[in-house]
Amino acid sequence: MPIPLLEIRDLHSYFRTKEGTVKAVNGVSIQIERDSILGVVGESGSGKTMTALSILQLLPYPGEVVHGSIKYNGREMLTMTDLEIRQIRGREISLIFQDAANALNPVISVGKQVEEIVLQHTNISKREARKKAVSLLHSMGIPDAVDMLKRYPFQLSGGMAQRVMMAIGVALEPKLLIADEPTSSLDVTLQAEMLHRLRELRREYGTSIMLITHDLGVIAQMAEYVAVMYGGSVMEYADTKTLFAKPLHPYTWGLFQSLPRLDEEPRALHPIPGAPAKMLNPPDQCPFLDRCNKANNQCRTEVRPRLTDIGDGHMVACYNPIAYE
Repeated sequence: MPIPLLEIRDLHSYFRTKEGTVKAVNGVSIQIERDSILGVVGESGSGKTMTALSILQLLPYPGEVVHGSIKYNGREMLTMTDLEIRQIRGREISLIFQDAANALNPVISVGKQVEEIVLQHTNISKREARKKAVSLLHSMGIPDAVDMLKRYPFQLSGGMAQRVMMAIGVALEPKLLIADEPTSSLDVTLQAEMLHRLRELRREYGTSIMLITHDLGVIAQMAEYVAVMYGGSVMEYADTKTLFAKPLHPYTWGLFQSLPRLDEEPRALHPIPGAPAKMLNPPDQCPFLDRCNKANNQCRTEVRPRLTDIGDGHMVACYNPIAYE
């Protein structure tokens, strides 16, 4: 059986503060196959971004990975040296940050920031790196790429900053691209263009993509597999068609019920009641317990359920999943 490109097992990433321990990532297990797109969906604070930052060991202080396994190409990343991790960042695994305008350095020109990753991981000259930067920006749909090299991030619109961030992310044709909300600040036209460029990247270079988003519509268009996260954990994992046809976890079902549908008669939307789970010193129970309308005594008295395969690769972390006839 082929080894997954990336395999995460029981990952825990905590932030230890004076008030207590924030369990931002609390037992995440997912895998990304080669030449595939995994969609990671969930509301704000569910642990999506912290999982992505844990992979590349970029958690902000005082965050740390305290338990679990992250294997890339069969190699354990959590035991790698700083030098080994730096060799993988950008070249093998690249990350497109959620807020592109703030992720770019405001006092360094766009050209130098695009050139930097090329010069750091290759032996080409500065002149060749500049030509590469122009080519990358042009491929992202920026018409005057040469002029763009001289600009600074504060001179860019949100869409332009996102394109520059995408150019940096794909500069070295990584094996895995982690795209954190790549379309969140874009209008519909630019969103479609950005998704098209992600598809092209996969088609041309066989790049696998971990696509983090709130937008289930984007997931339906792009992903072959979906991981639904809530409270720092994966609640449900399945191929996209199965998940959309028969969501098993009450949280996943609630997400679909809160969205309008174009293929049905108009209906009232049903938002999920309550507030997102608090990750500061959470109890070891299902994080969705307080908001779940299917919770039973087992849910209230036992530790949180583990992600379990119920057949055909459809996995759910629930003692009382939704039943279908």
